[in-house]
Amino acid sequence: MPPPGSSVSPLKILLVDDEPLARDRLRTLLGDIAGQLPSEVVGEAGNGLAALAFLREQPVDVVLADIRMPGMDGIELAGHLGSLEQAPAVIFTTAYDNYAVQAFDLNAVDYLLKPVRAQRLLTALQKIPAVPHLDPALLASIGREVRGGGRSHLSCHERGRLLLVPVNEILYLKADLKYVTARTVEREYLLDDALTHLESEFAERFIRLHRAVLVARAALAGFERAAGDDAEAYGWALLRGVPEKLPVSRRQWAPAKALVKNS
Repeated sequence: MPPPGSSVSPLKILLVDDEPLARDRLRTLLGDIAGQLPSEVVGEAGNGLAALAFLREQPVDVVLADIRMPGMDGIELAGHLGSLEQAPAVIFTTAYDNYAVQAFDLNAVDYLLKPVRAQRLLTALQKIPAVPHLDPALLASIGREVRGGGRSHLSCHERGRLLLVPVNEILYLKADLKYVTARTVEREYLLDDALTHLESEFAERFIRLHRAVLVARAALAGFERAAGDDAEAYGWALLRGVPEKLPVSRRQWAPAKALVKNS
């Protein structure tokens, strides 16, 4: 880190915590250590969604993020941050010590237990120049432990912008070459996630219809058999809200139909 009086710009920091008092404390602590490490709080957010909305307009050097927040927690936020063109470093803050944070290599990313202390915050911030991108697999694993399930949103890059797709609005996921298409009632989105990874992460929400298709359980409206000369599918799944039909393989025909019958 540059010494006091250096001409290097201060670290630009975004505070993300659903508790205003926690954000106020961090502001105070950053002021206390300003002589050793100049910084500027350029924004605040109450959860991960608000943080990403801010970062679309203004990049920062560091995000200080609470782990447990409504709407989008800090672990999921960190995963989406890695998709930004100018990805900031992330330091987690938490009131709990049981979220497997010890799994993080502290030379790569740090975490602070609340109540945060000034010297501990300074130590964490001094690691920032060496912080690489966070490990997506590790984030996913810890994220499932924190929230008890998969992400609330998936990332989509479109015309240089990061879009968030709410998982509960996705009707189906369809693989095509190296991309996966997520379909909502309104439109389609191209994702970078692998279909097999999405199937594992959201096993409670989606079922497999075909080697290239996952469908939301709640989106299934019915089925119809394919014509005898139809080589694409053994049958077709009918959906709620959109006119498309999805191919169903012979192997998945009976399990999928049983799901609708028992729902």
